[in-house]
Amino acid sequence: GCTVAGMELTEDYVTVATALTKRCGLDDRVTFTKASALALPFPSSHFDAATLIHVGMNVPNKTALFSEIRRVLKPGGRFGVYDVMRLDNVELPFPMPWAQTSVTSHVERPDTYRNALEGAGFIIAAAHDRSALALDLAKAMREKVAKEGAPPLGLHLLMGPAGGQRMENVLGALQKGHIA
Repeated sequence: GCTVAGMELTEDYVTVATALTKRCGLDDRVTFTKASALALPFPSSHFDAATLIHVGMNVPNKTALFSEIRRVLKPGGRFGVYDVMRLDNVELPFPMPWAQTSVTSHVERPDTYRNALEGAGFIIAAAHDRSALALDLAKAMREKVAKEGAPPLGLHLLMGPAGGQRMENVLGALQKGHIA
């Protein structure tokens, strides 16, 4: 019974998300808009809940990001973050799924997120490291691809020819504990 609004900077991704949502029969409840997470096109206190899924590592100013999300949430609104975070100072191998080089990668430590969230007025209810889950999912995905071949639609299409290297780099960094 909920309605969902998705934001994306890339017009092509908005177009594809809209088409897939329509194909799934959810276009009466889900909309996508081309917008920056730093300037959301919604009034203050508009949403009951918000989530950030693999976005923060693309945004250098976490304080501005979380302040804008706080602005569009109703008082008492909930906010969930599922993001890649740095655990040490080891230089990450590039390309990564979210960035070709370190110039456009803004992966930060959990304490940076915590400070920015609290600075924006959020109270952190819980924090969980989902590295093991990510590694288990990657293993299952590899096994399925080895058995059945690559699916017609998937991350490999979004990441292009460097997709294999991007995935190897992120999984290696996860396994070594450089990111979570």
